[in-house]
Amino acid sequence: MTRYVIIGGDAAGMSAAMQIVRRGPDDAKITTLERGSIYSYAQCGLPYVIEGSVAATDDLIARSTDTFRNKYGIDARVQHEVTDVNPEKQEVYGTNLQRNESFTIPYDQLLIATGVDPVVPSLPGTDLAGVHTLKTIPDLERLRSDLHGHREITIVGGGYVGLELAEAFVAQNFSVRIIERNRQLAKMFDADMVEHLHEEAEQQGIELLFGKTVTEVEADDRGRVNALIVDEERFSTDLVVFATGVKPNTSFLQATGVDLNKNGAINVDAYMNTNIENIYAAGDCALQYHRIKEKNDFLPLGTHANKQGRIAGTNMSGETKTFQGVVGTAIFRFIRFTAARTGLSEKEADALAIPADAVSYKGTDIAGYFTEKKPLHIKLVYHTDNKRLLGAQVIGESGADKRIDVVATALFHNMNIDEFEDLDLSYAPPYNGVWDPLQQAARRAK
Repeated sequence: MTRYVIIGGDAAGMSAAMQIVRRGPDDAKITTLERGSIYSYAQCGLPYVIEGSVAATDDLIARSTDTFRNKYGIDARVQHEVTDVNPEKQEVYGTNLQRNESFTIPYDQLLIATGVDPVVPSLPGTDLAGVHTLKTIPDLERLRSDLHGHREITIVGGGYVGLELAEAFVAQNFSVRIIERNRQLAKMFDADMVEHLHEEAEQQGIELLFGKTVTEVEADDRGRVNALIVDEERFSTDLVVFATGVKPNTSFLQATGVDLNKNGAINVDAYMNTNIENIYAAGDCALQYHRIKEKNDFLPLGTHANKQGRIAGTNMSGETKTFQGVVGTAIFRFIRFTAARTGLSEKEADALAIPADAVSYKGTDIAGYFTEKKPLHIKLVYHTDNKRLLGAQVIGESGADKRIDVVATALFHNMNIDEFEDLDLSYAPPYNGVWDPLQQAARRAK
């Protein structure tokens, strides 16, 4: 019997488990350990339950715990928190939170797929009623139940989750404020591109505070949040959501010898091996190889987690498959706009000391003579010396999604500006101009 233990019951962990079910030995014993109570749910869909596009949290669950147990024969455990791993004995230790009992489970092969936890600043008052984070379905349920009877919501953090939540709250007619310590929203975009999002936020009545730091969460006489102290200035609020980033859930590995990055993410090779024999890692708790940066990076996204989990499970089953890396593609919707990016931004290229130039172009999503055309703002970043395409950012009301995927494909295959201009892209007036705006930007880069 081959004993497989997987820590984590979401995207990476259960993608791996299903590969072992399908490809592994007949005598495989698969045990999965989930700290929470829900398996295989779509974390990225949580804001859209608030916004109204998703009817219920149950719609976000891909497979139930009972499905994994009864249909696939996986020993899928809930409320099992792992607290330590002994690589020499090949044992996993933890606590059954339902019974408040310790457990020990031996393994032949172990996958760490523990994901990430929200980062909450160490401030007075972050434990008050009315202060939230959003990472799990129980987080969402607590937040939704707390919305009733309140009006003013403050979001601390202007990244992906913060902006998606802002959109959701605006759709439900709440008054929204975003506090961001950087000088812009969406710091993964260059400042000149993100101005379009700033304008949209202001048009929707979202209050933006940039370059500001929350120093205290203030309570009313009932012990509920009623204000934030921001650089000595007081801002009243009914509810606060901290969307200030995430950290890998790997603290239990500190004494194991597993190689961790400075932020706690696990270093892995292309086969999802860690530096310790028979221990694999995948998903948000692990690093991903960035094909443009040519080094491991920390980009916790569901697409990467599913791919890495699938590859880990394949290799744990005895077959061989490698992770081909990422190019940094991401996309989100913000009110009327879609904001998409891939590869390197101009500021990232500068930070990496890569000689780069950039070109910006304002086109339209369809043929320019259509009355319903929408502006499409494009920025291409390319290597100064060899004209290799390095990245792109696209923001617009329509058409940004398909353009960014074209650039992501080009980046994956190391195309330069000349080759990019020669791509045979689809054209008909309701869908595009005779020259795609991406290619028009590339021509200006030349």
